[in-house]
Amino acid sequence: MENNGYYPQQLRHLSGYLSGLVKGRLWLKVLIGMLMGLVTGTLLGPSVGLVEPATGSLVGNWLAFPGQLFLATIQMIVIPLVIASVVRGLAASEDLAQLRTLGVRVTIFFVITTAVAAVIGLWIGGVMNPGAMMTGLAATAPSPSVAASASSDFPDVLELPQTLIGLLPGNPLDAMVEGQMLQVVIFSIIVGVALVSMDPKKSRPMLELLDSLQQICMTVVGWAMRLAPIAVFGLMAQLTTTIGFQAMLGMASYVLTVIVGLLLMLVVYMVILKLLVGDSPRRFLRDTRDVLLLAFSTSSSAAVMPMSIRTAEDKLGVRPSVSQFVIPLGATINMNGTALYQAVATVFLAQVYGVDLSVGSLALVVAMAVGASVGSPATPGVGIVILAMVLQTVGVPPSGIALIMGVDRILDMCRTAINVTGDLITCRLMENWSGTRLVSEPEPGNPA
Repeated sequence: MENNGYYPQQLRHLSGYLSGLVKGRLWLKVLIGMLMGLVTGTLLGPSVGLVEPATGSLVGNWLAFPGQLFLATIQMIVIPLVIASVVRGLAASEDLAQLRTLGVRVTIFFVITTAVAAVIGLWIGGVMNPGAMMTGLAATAPSPSVAASASSDFPDVLELPQTLIGLLPGNPLDAMVEGQMLQVVIFSIIVGVALVSMDPKKSRPMLELLDSLQQICMTVVGWAMRLAPIAVFGLMAQLTTTIGFQAMLGMASYVLTVIVGLLLMLVVYMVILKLLVGDSPRRFLRDTRDVLLLAFSTSSSAAVMPMSIRTAEDKLGVRPSVSQFVIPLGATINMNGTALYQAVATVFLAQVYGVDLSVGSLALVVAMAVGASVGSPATPGVGIVILAMVLQTVGVPPSGIALIMGVDRILDMCRTAINVTGDLITCRLMENWSGTRLVSEPEPGNPA
């Protein structure tokens, strides 16, 4: 098909740059930065008391400046990158029938796996009971401003029809300005479908413009990646300065519970890969190791989107028409790791505050985790905002978020790796289901 000639070569260039960061042990630099941030924050925080609390808070805010700059840069570039990637991915599709089938299958798969992740989170939270050791700290938790701002935004069930209509952006520019990611994706899908329906000669100028936009976005992402180790250092230092290292040590059981849940979700993905695709989980993990390490390092599935697309195409044998549609869409609506984390955090804080969650409340947590994850930005820290909505809905005080913010950065890194794993598994599954495949060359001694 003629549109396939628009495959962005710049995508490979930036992916090579990101791969170089991994080979340069970016993930190790990030972990070192995190450890140094913990030490620095502990020295400046209330646990040690070397400086006055006001001074420690001031220093922590300045240390977090590179981290805030990193987050702002990623957030700035996410929307144009998603628009360019989704539209170009759709325009590379063979026909409308294949596009329609792929879109329905991807969305259903994302929703089901997100619900499974939330159920796993509720189950592992109830089994491991991480809140048993933290009951004495609940009264001291301050109320973060993010909870107050987010909790009132979730729509009432009675307003659901109007909310669904509101998913179609009446003004796409407003949706972009306000960061309404799901509306932006829907707008991009409509534009992409229109381009598929047009004569290739007439669609060529728009595709070339989007190619340039995609190259610009990925160049900016490459610049932002240079800040990742310093960003993690500053953010961890600020959080530890605010909360103190003692409280963070008390959160060990909560962190362990979330990590165990994420590992269980990884096992679920590997079972899906083996049973539905027939691929070796060991080979999949080996082929995707670099992009998963980078996702862990950056805490942003959007930041690693170019490398995810290249990995899907070069290592997993996925066609550009599939990868360039599934990966950007997955970065927006596939947040299984985040949904699992929200479920565990809800159970944990309910245990801390002594709130008894009924079966109906647990079902509501699953529905909220699935619904709130769809359309949320693929940027670091967004899970905290979504969690505030979930807590408010089931009657758990959102002020408890202050208890878990100190370790959120670590868990954000872990759940982002699971989110990206889900995107890549979905790519492989959709490629397998869509008929003829372009399989990558097998490694010596390994079957294709």
